[in-house]
Amino acid sequence: MLNRSMSTFMNAWTAHDYTQYPFSTQNAKDYENLQNVYLDSVFNPKLSELDFRQEGWRLERSDPADSTSAYQMKGVVFNEMKGAFSDAGSLFAQRAEQQLYPGTTYQYVSGGDPAYIPDLTHEQLVHFHHTRYHPSNARIYSYGNFPLAPQLERVDRLVARHERLQPGSVPMEVTPFGEKTVTEFGPIESVGSPDKQTKFSVSYLTNDLRDVYETFSMSMFSSLLLHGSAAPMHKALIDSQIGSDYSSNTGYSPFTRQTSLSVGLQGLADKDIPLVEQRIGETFAKVHDEGFERKRVDAALAGIELAYKHKTANFGMSLMKSLSTGWFHGVDPVEYLKVSDNIARMRADVSQGKFFENIVDRYFTSSSHKLKYIMLADAKYNQQLEENEQRMIQDKLAKLTNADLQVIDEKNKALAEEQMRKDDLSSLPTLTMDDVSEKSERYALDMSAAGGSVPVQWRTTATNGISYLRIIND
Repeated sequence: MLNRSMSTFMNAWTAHDYTQYPFSTQNAKDYENLQNVYLDSVFNPKLSELDFRQEGWRLERSDPADSTSAYQMKGVVFNEMKGAFSDAGSLFAQRAEQQLYPGTTYQYVSGGDPAYIPDLTHEQLVHFHHTRYHPSNARIYSYGNFPLAPQLERVDRLVARHERLQPGSVPMEVTPFGEKTVTEFGPIESVGSPDKQTKFSVSYLTNDLRDVYETFSMSMFSSLLLHGSAAPMHKALIDSQIGSDYSSNTGYSPFTRQTSLSVGLQGLADKDIPLVEQRIGETFAKVHDEGFERKRVDAALAGIELAYKHKTANFGMSLMKSLSTGWFHGVDPVEYLKVSDNIARMRADVSQGKFFENIVDRYFTSSSHKLKYIMLADAKYNQQLEENEQRMIQDKLAKLTNADLQVIDEKNKALAEEQMRKDDLSSLPTLTMDDVSEKSERYALDMSAAGGSVPVQWRTTATNGISYLRIIND
């Protein structure tokens, strides 16, 4: 569709427990075209076995023309996730989160763990799609000034073709395990000192995501605690130069049913782990006793207020992202739009005193669910992954007969032929020149003069209560 559209955005992504398919355009006909294509692609995909073999995983000979060459593991997603897991920072954040949420859906890798992707079958994929990627389990969001009724009619036509399902639930709330320490291994990074490759973080379970004001409060607490040179944790960890930077999972994570806050460092020497843990504990204690400077709190609140009111080109997309996770967990999305109410409430709560100090008491002073996660760099880590992959391939081959291998080779040949075939694009809609205005949109301006001589242009429009001033001085 990229070449048949004036889209300003087209993509998709998988979050912790949902997948999102957003698009945007400023042309009404284009919007209709894209909405039809997206609805059909999401809810009625072909999901053929050949597509699964291309996008998911497959065994394929290193030289398809040589029937004696060795088999390799291939697949778009398989290789993409291998790439993601080769980054030490991404791996650290992923593994720490998995250890923090045992027994829940969050202990699994939403994008797919390369070690387990080859366990997935085409039949399992189709079944999962039919039961999860279904209108009964979906939320549909629209932002902009195009007429709403035609959009709803297109959605209604799609939904009418499906019977309502009960998708079922998955475990999302972890049983508190008190405090535990987990040590695992990861790859050596090419940058940084060879003897300072360790990563360490402390993670705490915090509030229920469905409490909108508490989530807002925790986001503010995390920002004041961590970000900027005046932040207490920045002074304690970054300024001390014990490590090279915050660990990749540092910050507040409002993307799971039970949210969490993590603090840590990367680029550490092993011997400095106790010191980092001590500094983290001392900093929480200091915030508990002293709170945050009021001027920093006021500045942070003003920044949030401006960020939510400022209408950038992707304002609607940002709004969608901010409310999606809670919406999927049953929160009325309108609650996430009441940012001004939350800011006013927080200003009042902060004025009463001990607001952020009490947050330390609730979640950090005596946490019932605290993870200390250590990742040590292993020079043989990548070699071990490669050996594991080869072992996995051999295990699969050991269960196959010569007839099975012949079927695999034939399917790979069919896939290669399919990849060479030119797509039939006639079923896709496209914009024509008649659908595109020859004139760009113009806005009315009022003209005046300041001080009798300086020309001023005024544009009066809806700006969410913000006034914008631009001055040109020659």
